[in-house]
Amino acid sequence: MKTIKQFISAETKTLSVLILLSSFSILLLLFRIKLTQSHYFLFLVWNLFLAGIPYVISSYLNTLKRINTSSLMVISTIWLLFLPNAPYIITDLFHLRYSSTHLIWLDTLIIVVFAITGLFLFFKSVLTMERIVKTYVEKKAVTFMFPFLFILVGFGVYLGRFLRFNSWEVINKPWVIITTIFKILTQPRTHSAAWLFTICFGLFLGVFYYVFKVLSFENKKAS
Repeated sequence: MKTIKQFISAETKTLSVLILLSSFSILLLLFRIKLTQSHYFLFLVWNLFLAGIPYVISSYLNTLKRINTSSLMVISTIWLLFLPNAPYIITDLFHLRYSSTHLIWLDTLIIVVFAITGLFLFFKSVLTMERIVKTYVEKKAVTFMFPFLFILVGFGVYLGRFLRFNSWEVINKPWVIITTIFKILTQPRTHSAAWLFTICFGLFLGVFYYVFKVLSFENKKAS
């Protein structure tokens, strides 16, 4: 109970933004359901829920005064496994191919709003984890690690969107995932599409994370 109070107290502004974005996303989706009598885009709600898991994990860690290194590594690994779910929603734009011509504008708007919410959760979670890790690891090492993190997330999104792997399949299909990753890493020419997507998506996340970080610090100075 105390942890929940600490979480709400520390994340009041963020939670208000998330409530606004999530409410607007769901209202748009409900409007589409009413208009079309179709529940097709309901999967976006589930994707948004998954996008919130890494944010909850990082925010929980942020409420702890101290945590031992082994526990931090375990929790950080779980965080990393779920992290690609947050920016993954951007790739749901692929579903526009099934939209009717006269409502494609609405479907685009719905997915974009859900994607923006997912990206906000992603950037906020990464920023929190960066601050936490810097208290345990040398700052120069963290500066080197985090650009690599965005490439990893880009690769995770590729595995989810194109190869249809889920985060929890690390538990029930570990060998299949390991074998697939090994083939992609060792046969770059054969899997050039995977490398291209991973690098481009990773760069996209890295650039916009930098923008988000700068704006966050500017807002802190202004307040």
